[in-house]
Amino acid sequence: MATRYRFGENYYAHFITYSVVNWIDALSRPVYKDIVVDSLKHCIDKKGLKLHAWVIMNNHVHLIITAEDDNKLADIIRDHKKFTAQLLLQTIADNQQESRKSWMMWLFSSAGKENPNNKNYQFWQQDNHPIILSTPEMMVQRLNYLHQNPVRAGIVYKAEDFVYSSAIDYYTDNKGLLPIELSH
Repeated sequence: MATRYRFGENYYAHFITYSVVNWIDALSRPVYKDIVVDSLKHCIDKKGLKLHAWVIMNNHVHLIITAEDDNKLADIIRDHKKFTAQLLLQTIADNQQESRKSWMMWLFSSAGKENPNNKNYQFWQQDNHPIILSTPEMMVQRLNYLHQNPVRAGIVYKAEDFVYSSAIDYYTDNKGLLPIELSH
């Protein structure tokens, strides 16, 4: 589904959101979130992604990102989503402890059949909803929104206690799971 939102120049900070199809809580287990984390690490190390803030919720991901040099944000995120979708689908299908496996795989299959861009399954919604953060006020607002997501969802009392977020990097002297470039 195409939208009017497009990536701008790669050196501008972009706030993006990408979601699991039908907002399925497919990322509720740490093993699934870890796949997203590992892929983001790869994009940072090998593809020129600069990560400024992040959070992985049970059914969506928020990032504030830029790209180094000639690397294109759209290409980095496309590759990241393609890789994680394939690995997440396989991991869910192979997970003997996944009680929701049949239901989720049926939903991913149904979404894939409805989308001519897919062969069998669709994990992520196609849109990333990139928004250029052109002012310091926009950056602060999105940082707060992103980091407070787990608090608003009732997962933690304090943002910095959520493992799958950069809040620990912003609110404490500790480092989180991913290397980030702080933005204020």
